[in-house]
Amino acid sequence: MPSWVQEAVADYAKRFTQEIRFQVKEIKPEKRGAGVNAVQGMAAEEKRLLAAIPAQSFVVVLDERGQAPTSMQLADWLRDWQHQGQHVCFIIGGADGLTDAVKARAQLMMRLSSLTLPHGMVRVMLTEQLYRAQSILHNHPYHRE
Repeated sequence: MPSWVQEAVADYAKRFTQEIRFQVKEIKPEKRGAGVNAVQGMAAEEKRLLAAIPAQSFVVVLDERGQAPTSMQLADWLRDWQHQGQHVCFIIGGADGLTDAVKARAQLMMRLSSLTLPHGMVRVMLTEQLYRAQSILHNHPYHRE
């Protein structure tokens, strides 16, 4: 990821309270070309993605066909996940997307936008929205309505 992505994610991540243990686990994308097409690449990435999901996690796959929550709804989901003691794992797809098997592992399909967004931008936007959700739950003035 470009440095601006890492810096923005780190900036929001350091703002989380201790009740949120935020971690980015980056899965190396499969190289394309030299006989590896998009389908083969996605299949290789699928194995690495599924192996990286912690056991008993509530899995949220980011997909343009998923539910589009408001910031307030995401805050409600975050509160519910915390009250249930769930470890939540958000999955952002690679350049070619995600396989059906990865999508099937999800308990929730969510979208940040109907637009197609670059992976780095999604990472920043998701981190910011999770911070915003936490701010809403703590009545912090970061979120304004």
